Amino acid sequence: MTKDERERIISLVKREVVPAVGCTEPIAVALCVAKATETLGCLPETIEVWLSANILKNAMGVGIPNTGMIGLPIAIALGAICGKSEYQLEVLKDADTESVAQARQYLEMHTIDIKLKDDITEKLYIEIVATAGGSTAKTIISGSHTNFVYIERNNEILHDTRHESAEQEDDTDDSWLSLRKVYDFAMTAPLDEIDFINESRRLNEAAARQSLHGNYGHLLGKTLTRPLGKGIMGDSIFSHIISATACACDARMAGAMIPVMSNSGSGNQGICATLPVVVYAEENHNTDEELTRALMLSHLTAIYMKQSLGKLSALCGCVVASTGSSCGITYLMGGGYDQVCASVKNMIANLSGMICDGAKPSCALKLASGVSTAVLSAMLAVSGECVSSTEGIIDDDVDRSIHNLTKIGKDAMNETDRCVLDIMTNK
Repeated sequence: MTKDERERIISLVKREVVPAVGCTEPIAVALCVAKATETLGCLPETIEVWLSANILKNAMGVGIPNTGMIGLPIAIALGAICGKSEYQLEVLKDADTESVAQARQYLEMHTIDIKLKDDITEKLYIEIVATAGGSTAKTIISGSHTNFVYIERNNEILHDTRHESAEQEDDTDDSWLSLRKVYDFAMTAPLDEIDFINESRRLNEAAARQSLHGNYGHLLGKTLTRPLGKGIMGDSIFSHIISATACACDARMAGAMIPVMSNSGSGNQGICATLPVVVYAEENHNTDEELTRALMLSHLTAIYMKQSLGKLSALCGCVVASTGSSCGITYLMGGGYDQVCASVKNMIANLSGMICDGAKPSCALKLASGVSTAVLSAMLAVSGECVSSTEGIIDDDVDRSIHNLTKIGKDAMNETDRCVLDIMTNK
């Protein structure tokens, strides 16, 4: 692999694996509001919010950090009150008790109008129109959670890249990547060039530990550490992997002010790609180098799969993230490229139908299902067992198998997405 190829992959990973505080969909909305407020130059009197269906779906039922509240209104108010766009997906990290009190008061005194933007094909779309004292600011995020494509103040366009997608670098798709290239990079890149991936271990392990000091979400991770959980699930590497992953998700979805390392715009995906690999490596006594390479393999596999799936879809993101962790665990078990390919096929054969019905505390249950399947798939792979091309959507070629999965998630499940949103908004 050439140095240019390595640098391109490193740039991709650094762009997609970043710290985040809170669920990234309402946080992205808060980010767009913060930029609109900064552009306006004062606190908005009214805020109009237009969202794609997938953003709306993922922001309805999740806790907002440090507020004890769920959903978009408080996230939007905080974005205006204390959000700083320079913080990106940590836009609300300055939200303290005083800021939350001001945001609650803002909701009582000002108008926030949230609407569905149903005339677009982009699944990740946020448009904010903020007004005050006769002035107006408009900001648009599209394509990815921090990608501002339009900024306007009083009809003066300050930034507009809405029509430049055809000219953008082709890192926005996976045509230049393959699982072979992902594996070779993770195995051969100089350690000093990929050591940054260990920050995901530090942040996500800390989130899992901190979760044990509170009662978050449905307490899935905590339940597995208690006598009842250990009595049923055992005190094993397997149960520890599920518990650590669920703990971090429990806290994050409940709105704890805990930063995590995200992957492809999702904190849960970052958790899912990190903690199973970390727990297995620690308890299997793998070396620091092996853990670093396994983490890179896991995160980059998830990124590769998400490139063709898209940032948001009807397919739960933990499917691709746990597939990444299965690859990392397979390597830590002593598997090579062929076994990694087998683990991917085993994962796709199992989890291909898991729907996304929004971000919420019960996401921890889905992550638990994903990472438990990751371990099982890795065990089968290193034992020489692989789902064959005569079974379902699996192909002999692993990359075609991946694209069979992402094609279903991106295209075939669009009607599923609409049905899920209809159910959620009419309960």
